[in-house]
Amino acid sequence: MALVNPHGKAKKLMPLLLEGTELASAKKAAGSLDQVKMTSRETSDLIMLGIGAFTPLTGFMGKADWQGVCDKFVTADGTFFPIPITLSTTKGQADSLKVGQDVALVDEESGELMGSMTIKEKYSIDKAHECMSVYTTTDMEHPGVQKVMEQGEVNLAGPVKVFSEGHYPETYKGLYMRPAETRKLFEDKGWNTVAAFQTRNPMHRSHEYLAKIAIETLDGCCIHMLLGKLKPGDIPAEVRTKAIDALVENYFVKDTCVVSGYPMEMRYAGPREALLHALFRQNYGMSHLLVGRDHAGVGDFYGPFDAHKIFDKIPEGALETAPMKIDLSFYCHKCDGMASAKTCCHGKEDRMIVSGTKLRKMLSEGEEVPDHFSRPEVLAILRKYYEGLTEKVEIKMHKHAEGK
Repeated sequence: MALVNPHGKAKKLMPLLLEGTELASAKKAAGSLDQVKMTSRETSDLIMLGIGAFTPLTGFMGKADWQGVCDKFVTADGTFFPIPITLSTTKGQADSLKVGQDVALVDEESGELMGSMTIKEKYSIDKAHECMSVYTTTDMEHPGVQKVMEQGEVNLAGPVKVFSEGHYPETYKGLYMRPAETRKLFEDKGWNTVAAFQTRNPMHRSHEYLAKIAIETLDGCCIHMLLGKLKPGDIPAEVRTKAIDALVENYFVKDTCVVSGYPMEMRYAGPREALLHALFRQNYGMSHLLVGRDHAGVGDFYGPFDAHKIFDKIPEGALETAPMKIDLSFYCHKCDGMASAKTCCHGKEDRMIVSGTKLRKMLSEGEEVPDHFSRPEVLAILRKYYEGLTEKVEIKMHKHAEGK
């Protein structure tokens, strides 16, 4: 056996990140180009393109790709892709740019030159259509919808050259890894089957339970945490990393688990994002994606198991990375341990639903956290973080977090 193939017909990684003399030459040429400023989401997408995580894409999508992805989950050439990867600008700037022109891509927050693009197409989109297709809502309370609706009026499409990975390699040294690096790590360990545990939160007991199910059945598990921008109230990556490291060190068998991070920004697209998570984990060499309750969701926009169901609706063979679907998990007082609806025969009154939102709310309000909710080493790190905050964080509960 071997690791799963990278996504796409070529079955090989296609990183777009330049190095050495090629990088120096491209950066010099870009210094005299018109600049297009990118939002944090667009910058993170460019980095994902650069490291090969979005293989086989060669740049930002054109209109036929955008339409196909929104409506049929495929780009114009028939490649499965669940979420549009696009770059936008103002109508004024778009009018001043010509098809065929090279432009410099600059991160609007840091001002860093991140890459360049050859413009192959300029087009406008129906933003509401993208929101309904990807997020199933146009409600501006949804953070992903808000990002789309605030985009520029015109999308620019074309192949890119990527110059930088931003702050990630230095800020998250030893944690941040490219797909080629995780693949080598898994191969060195002799792992063929690897589950990705997606997280933007510190891990509580339900998360630990899911990861250990994967370790019981596969060669290993990669706790693959998001390092890109989050919504207000989510716990920063630095704190999350400390908490996860403490959990792995104290409660996992050595060399059964890898902790790593990736640079994408959350879209909170629920089911569609679960598919994207599986797609780029395939590029990272992971054969399975753990999909629990309300995967990549936000608020009450998605049903608790919508992300399970969407994998049954895509064409067979669209992805090599398969979902590992886990039912609602909880601590059962009668079972005296973690269980799921498939393994526990007791009633709701005996079950304690463990959720990240609920944990954050209890910690932010200084409440006592019940036994068996989270490991003490993890709680100590999180309590210290919340005690150090100068402003109170408002955590809004939703029905999934309550186990409803």
